[in-house]
Amino acid sequence: MGGLRTARGRVTAVGATALTLVLAASGATGAADGTGERGAGPDGGWWGGGSRPARNVVLLVGDGLGIAARDAIRLATVGRDGELAMDGLRYAGWTRTDPADPDDAVTDSAAGATAFATGVRTYNGAVSVDVDGNPVPTLLEHAARLRKATGLVTTAQVTDATPAAFGAHVPDRGDQSEIARQYLDDTRPDVILGGGEDWWYPEGDEGAYPDDPADPRPEVSRSTEGDLVARAEAIGYDYVTTAEELAATRADRVLGLFANEEMFEQAPEGQGDEYAPVVPLATMTAKALDVLARDRHGFFLLVEEEGIDEMAHANNAALTIEAGQAFDETVAVVRDFAARHRDTLVVVVGDHETGGLAIENVDAEDESGDPAATDPGVLQSLEDGPFPIAGSDLQFTVDWTTGGHTGAATPLSAEGPRAERLARAQDNTDVFRVVLDAMRGRR
Repeated sequence: MGGLRTARGRVTAVGATALTLVLAASGATGAADGTGERGAGPDGGWWGGGSRPARNVVLLVGDGLGIAARDAIRLATVGRDGELAMDGLRYAGWTRTDPADPDDAVTDSAAGATAFATGVRTYNGAVSVDVDGNPVPTLLEHAARLRKATGLVTTAQVTDATPAAFGAHVPDRGDQSEIARQYLDDTRPDVILGGGEDWWYPEGDEGAYPDDPADPRPEVSRSTEGDLVARAEAIGYDYVTTAEELAATRADRVLGLFANEEMFEQAPEGQGDEYAPVVPLATMTAKALDVLARDRHGFFLLVEEEGIDEMAHANNAALTIEAGQAFDETVAVVRDFAARHRDTLVVVVGDHETGGLAIENVDAEDESGDPAATDPGVLQSLEDGPFPIAGSDLQFTVDWTTGGHTGAATPLSAEGPRAERLARAQDNTDVFRVVLDAMRGRR
């Protein structure tokens, strides 16, 4: 168990027209909605109320991050008496995660992200469309109508469910090349950073990261919309594929793809699992903040750590914790930015819980699985650990109840304009309303 750190379907033209009308009717049309002060600088201190808008919003989603995972990350990283960066935010609450799915009681990432992005509950697999398949305006689109810069950063494919829900509208989350096309043709986020190069290049064009058809989940170029990287460059994106290129770019519009698919390898322990992104999430986020902060109207940025979810699906506690540590390092980067730009709303939340993770004492008599089994599914769900509690001689183990999602509520922490409204029990759709009101300067 090495690696733990303890030091600290396309939307039609009719649908797009309807979406534009909804945006206009909602009042997200710049100065016409009376917010006025969008170009103002910092106000000199953290605050929660008043009518002044949040100039900047950073929404950080720990995919699969339930309260037990968050505590496991805390214990392994800073110990019993320590505090994660995400725990130091001023306000705390939690979100209920139920989808509006006719068949499933528990949400997937697409429905969960759609709730955050649009304020609308929908069916599993839907990306910012309602239960009837109609597109619903997103926070990123509202921000753009308020003349803010926008960005998407993730360790998943940039076209995966969570970032997609902020920048695209499709009935099926699997339509990832169509999602990429919509980024370029419709929503045009200023910064797009993450993995998923395969969905941008057509079959036979490997791009910067060679195809690997021998992978258990074949990694091969598969764009159904032609060469989307070339299209991005044609409309003004600087395309980068390495950490060095990302650091060097001075462009105002950046597309960075740093892996074929996710920026890690999800698998049970010892079966090809790895968490080592070519560009760490914190580095991508710092660059996105640097680029987006140039806009005098401010920005909206979505940041996602996907590794927490994928490693929990594999019941891999060591790398679930390691991905969570990377996520918290990213929160620290954002908090540092917000301390220097105090009209920034920072929200940290999980979209759902994954794995039914439980923290337990080390007890040889309390193993809930069957170590003598030969079924891979049974072996995968055995207890993991023990893991050291930082700063002590104590240890803990992690147990699992499933390789899927659970319906548990997820923890939320926030600071900045309107953040006090999130300090409660709430539906995930309420996050959308608070963030939108903060950008508009509404109470």
